[in-house]
Amino acid sequence: MLNIEKLSVPPAYQVVSNELRRYILSGLLKPGDPLPSEVDLASRFGVNRSTVREGIRQLESDGLVRREGRKRLIVTIPDHADLTPRTTRALVMRAVTFGELWDVSRVLEPLAAKLAAENITEAELAVVKENLEATRHAVENGVSPGILDLEFHTLLSEAAHNHALLLSREPVGRLLYPAFEQIQPQLPQAASRLVRAHAEMVGALERRDVQHAEIWAAKHIEDLKRGWLMAKLPLDSPIDRSLTL
Repeated sequence: MLNIEKLSVPPAYQVVSNELRRYILSGLLKPGDPLPSEVDLASRFGVNRSTVREGIRQLESDGLVRREGRKRLIVTIPDHADLTPRTTRALVMRAVTFGELWDVSRVLEPLAAKLAAENITEAELAVVKENLEATRHAVENGVSPGILDLEFHTLLSEAAHNHALLLSREPVGRLLYPAFEQIQPQLPQAASRLVRAHAEMVGALERRDVQHAEIWAAKHIEDLKRGWLMAKLPLDSPIDRSLTL
């Protein structure tokens, strides 16, 4: 007897979502273009409005469309802020370890600093310097600079003007934030060493000194691993989920 498997047919809303996604990625619908109305799309796809609405909701969660006003939907380019949470959650669910994150960061952080030294604008440099001063103030007042450290590295990645780097680095950076929070209580010197590294990188950015920026970014990430080991935390230890942003 012929063994015929059941067909796996995706839900109608997923078909709608996939088709609209295809139009956007192919360029038939460009960033800034308005999406047809739900009534129009329901008529074109031959489905009801609730199916279209659910399909559009998926595109919104992917950052491919956004609402302008109460009803109007506009095609958009997803920002790293839209994409990072999904990747971060996936890494957490896979019990990503400090060692895995560090292996990636020791490549990406020096690269981000190098490209930032080449491409940073004066406006971006001003924001990075503000971050440095806020970090100094936090450390002087006994406040953890962890969040500011996360912001500092995001600012450097943005100043690199490389979309592939920014999208790759951001989820890893968000998960290394709790790593710093784990080691700081055991190593009080960690905060002052962080400020020194940031100051060296900011000075390099001001001088457009690519090599110095790259070297100090590498030292900074090496220092994080050294602190982790000094705190007697294993490299294969999963990142503490309770501290993730």
